[in-house]
Amino acid sequence: MRIGTRRSALALAQAGLVASMLPGTELVPIVTGGDRGAGPGDKSRWVAELEQALQEGRIDLAVHSAKDLPGELGEGLELVGVPARAPAEDVLCGAASLERLPPGARVGTGSLRRIAQLRSARVDLEVVEIRGNVDTRLAKLGDPEQGLDAIVLARAGLARLRRESEAGGPLDPAWFVPAPGQGALALQARAGDAAALQAAAAITDAQAQAALAAERALAAELGADCHTPLGAHARVRGAELGLRAWVGLPDGSAWAADALDGDLARPLELAAAVADRLRAVGAEELLDGARRWADAGGGARAQPAGGRPGDGR
Repeated sequence: MRIGTRRSALALAQAGLVASMLPGTELVPIVTGGDRGAGPGDKSRWVAELEQALQEGRIDLAVHSAKDLPGELGEGLELVGVPARAPAEDVLCGAASLERLPPGARVGTGSLRRIAQLRSARVDLEVVEIRGNVDTRLAKLGDPEQGLDAIVLARAGLARLRRESEAGGPLDPAWFVPAPGQGALALQARAGDAAALQAAAAITDAQAQAALAAERALAAELGADCHTPLGAHARVRGAELGLRAWVGLPDGSAWAADALDGDLARPLELAAAVADRLRAVGAEELLDGARRWADAGGGARAQPAGGRPGDGR
């Protein structure tokens, strides 16, 4: 069985983990638009080439970071499995905690959700935009010319690259609600491919699958995309599934949050209920506002690291 993956170090580590659970498989690295440097935009830049390889029969199973998988899958493709999930929370690198950062500290991130959450938690912080893979971002943190006091990364990525020692401390997931799918892997295959379905089912964790289903359903219910700061994190507690959500404006000036428990066997119903509750307190208006900021350019962005406000770098 041929397993498709992006060529980044993290993607290869994740696909290698899947391959280690499926004897007799072959990794097929594929370069995506995101790897070639495509700028911020739709999540498809990270998966389009993998989906095309599936559709053309060049690979049998694709391994994605679940948070990179768009809500709408390619024609003839389906999500067929979710292995056990890694820790989903964000961590601060460079400082032991957010509270220990000095006033006006420069914190780097490339995530609009993290930008909004950082600004809502500490209005005094100077949030700066950084791009690149995990290694690149950690290198920027250590570069004096960047002037960064800390950066925010996903614990899962650090753990899978065996760099978890770089984490200074976790960010409270009750406020810094992770992105939908963060820490989870999504296995994608052609619809009706019995061999791929059987292989994926053999390594799927039912609890992780239910949690991911709830998070993706919430994003779909709210029409969230790359230009909308949304956090959604589901956790299993016995026969219940708890879903926590956060939406806000990029400048951190307004936000809405909710948490609700539901039946583990009905993740889509739980997502619909949370979406309804968020709509009742203005979540759709917040998400529309975030899109307008992004469309206007600059307002939804952090200040670029090493640059001046408005210099466009």
